[in-house]
Amino acid sequence: MSSPDPQVRAARNHSTRSAARGPVVAVTGAASGIGDLLTRRLAESDEVKQVIAIDERRGEVSEAQWHILDVRDPAIAEKLRGADVVVHLAVDLDLETDPAARTAYNVRGTQTVLTAAAAAGVHRVVLCTSAMVYGALPDNDIPLSEDAELRATAEATGVGDLLEIERLARRAPRAHPGLNVTVVRPAVLVGGTDTALTRYFESPRLLVVAGSRPTWQFCHVDDLVSALEYAALEKVDGEFAVGCDGWLEQEEVEELSGIRRMELPSAVALGAAARLHRIGLTPSPAGDLAYTMHPWVVSVGRLHDAGWRPRWTNEEVLAALLEEVRGRHTVAGRRLGRKDATAAGAAGATVALLGTAALVRQMRKRRGL
Repeated sequence: MSSPDPQVRAARNHSTRSAARGPVVAVTGAASGIGDLLTRRLAESDEVKQVIAIDERRGEVSEAQWHILDVRDPAIAEKLRGADVVVHLAVDLDLETDPAARTAYNVRGTQTVLTAAAAAGVHRVVLCTSAMVYGALPDNDIPLSEDAELRATAEATGVGDLLEIERLARRAPRAHPGLNVTVVRPAVLVGGTDTALTRYFESPRLLVVAGSRPTWQFCHVDDLVSALEYAALEKVDGEFAVGCDGWLEQEEVEELSGIRRMELPSAVALGAAARLHRIGLTPSPAGDLAYTMHPWVVSVGRLHDAGWRPRWTNEEVLAALLEEVRGRHTVAGRRLGRKDATAAGAAGATVALLGTAALVRQMRKRRGL
């Protein structure tokens, strides 16, 4: 017997799902990345009545109801009508995106989604930021409480945008009574991601700033999607972190990865990073280095209390990350082609980039700048 036509099968699934008592969940940024993974997961869930998928292009989840538009478009309010929960994942944290354009998209998009959700009668919005908002500081508790003060500054890639999204999240319930906002803060995210922190493991040597005490806590995207589903189904609310249980010390990371360290004085590392970014040689500002220097490990107690458990350990996520970045070559946050990496050599590439910063400084002195 032949299989039913895909459209017929989708219609049957929609009919069955419509009879469910669960929420109608809208997902922004649904066509790719975490948004796509969550849309697929919700579409397969017996606890979800219907999935509304919103993006600038149509994704591949046929069971979802698709709306093609920019999240900054006020018309999104009409598309959200009938939804119980919105999970907003249309946030751009790409290292290569122009910072001003990125901020304009992220902040305006979040503002529009929150306002549109309130206008459409949605009772909950789920936002995803990062545990980076707590800040990486030498006096941080290990682990940080989920209620800890957000002490990050806007000096690292995208963190300024995330802090503004956090501010909008706290202000929204006052501006829109009846609207609840849940904020999910993942640790170092791994699994199809490209960030300053994942690029750290593409380097021929792990840069360690002298006198620092790095600690590492990872979050696999599978676990993040699972936590977002918990939030969408209202099994957990408020502000909470997600990641593996526990953490790894820098020495454990080096032993597990087999990558040796290169230790530099703080002034040299931070100064070179700032200069290289300023002249456009690297995409990462010097502020990113803080997250490889100081602890920002977080408790995941609220998810645990709700019955959630991570499927991945820190050791397993690190192994997955190393496999994912195999063959990539990054020095000081700048990704090199194979020929560049071979020509530069392991430590040589780093020395060359640091040397470039020194040359730039000398040239400026000569010019009286």
